[in-house]
Amino acid sequence: MLISIVYHSGYGHTARQAHAVAEGVGRVKGAEAVLVAVADGDISWATLEASDAIIFGSPTYNGTLSAKLKQFFEDANKPAWNELKWRNKIAAGFTNSGAQNGDKLNTLTSMALFAAQHAMIWVGLDLKPGNATTTGSTNDLNRMGSFLGAMAQSDMDGSAETTPPDSDLRTAAYLGQRVAEVAHQFTQKGV
Repeated sequence: MLISIVYHSGYGHTARQAHAVAEGVGRVKGAEAVLVAVADGDISWATLEASDAIIFGSPTYNGTLSAKLKQFFEDANKPAWNELKWRNKIAAGFTNSGAQNGDKLNTLTSMALFAAQHAMIWVGLDLKPGNATTTGSTNDLNRMGSFLGAMAQSDMDGSAETTPPDSDLRTAAYLGQRVAEVAHQFTQKGV
């Protein structure tokens, strides 16, 4: 089972999330993660077409997707959208920004809309919001409280080696594992 993680990372923080997502995918027997950094410019459309799931990742810049992931979305029209080659593939997304909110929901919504336009099946987090009770903490999974996808917050003056925090990376890994498990269910049923 092949799961592609298509992402852009301007400063390395979102790349850390992408690697955590891949680690989560690897927890599921028979699942293989392929990292596709759109900034590298060498997109294997055949690999994406062969994937059982595609997980999108982008930093949130100015309240939306990075220009490089948006360019990938536009570039996908000819090789994928015209013939709906990604129909019924599992899709999911993750994002990162410097602010606690940072309008990350808009970025995830843009990814989900893109997936819907490609007739993909979106998978969100099945986690209740962490850090939302008096006994919760910033170490909880899903501390950002997202249902649509994995969110992370990276201190703007922190290096990619130190931020986003472990709880956000564990949430990203959880998303990768969840997507692999859902994709496995679909492949077993011949969907």
